[in-house]
Amino acid sequence: MMIRKSLLTTVLLFSVNVAQAGFMVFDSVGADAAAITPTRDAFRTAVGGGITAGADGSFGGLRREINWDGVPDIRADPNLLPADFFNVNSPRGAVFSTPGTGFMVSANSGQASPTLFGYPNDFQAFSAQRLFTALNSSITDVHFFVPGTTIAATTSAFGVVLVDVETALASKIEFFDRNNALIFSQNALVGSNQGLSFLGGVANAGERISRVRITSGINTIVSNGVLGNPNDDVVVMDDFLYAEPAQVSEPPTFALLALGLLAVCVRRRSRKAVA
Repeated sequence: MMIRKSLLTTVLLFSVNVAQAGFMVFDSVGADAAAITPTRDAFRTAVGGGITAGADGSFGGLRREINWDGVPDIRADPNLLPADFFNVNSPRGAVFSTPGTGFMVSANSGQASPTLFGYPNDFQAFSAQRLFTALNSSITDVHFFVPGTTIAATTSAFGVVLVDVETALASKIEFFDRNNALIFSQNALVGSNQGLSFLGGVANAGERISRVRITSGINTIVSNGVLGNPNDDVVVMDDFLYAEPAQVSEPPTFALLALGLLAVCVRRRSRKAVA
């Protein structure tokens, strides 16, 4: 019984340490791009990769970015953006999912659809001129892969620019590990109408992020100029920034063997105690 209690205590302490393992938080809010750019740049520095983009949004092989502005018109409003566009068409190792009906990138000037999803008095672009949103949902999940493949991957950092966060506790990011356990959560700072918020987290204790959930406000966009309801705050997204996705590594064989032997030992001791 003492051995079982000791083992249980060890497991509980380990779980608490993992849950409390720290992330460096980068967040700011302001009226325009200049207000949050220093925070975005600090996040970039923490992740690494410099400031010059290579092919497929790669920065020095250390960081990837998506700013939506290279999305072709045929994949923008009123058309849906394929969920795997940034792993197939432009391989950056990010695939999206949502409980809603899909994803949309806003139209550029000169297209048939109005820009900024039809809400020029509510939104502005951080990096001109396209924005991004889920449709019929305020939830966007980002799953990571080795860019251009179906090989599952994890990352160590993720940041996002949010547009028009006006309601407290309504917009946030959540990081999940390979076991779908929540390892980090942070609410976005609240700004004014049309304001920009940057929110990001960088793992500083070896955590690996398998999925990021972005909750963008309370309201939803149904289509250009149409909201889920006329009252609640609606939030959209601009740039995504994240550490280079790396292939998921399996636990070392010796570690699995050690855990197996420990389990056998505990089981045998337990049987003797009962006898």
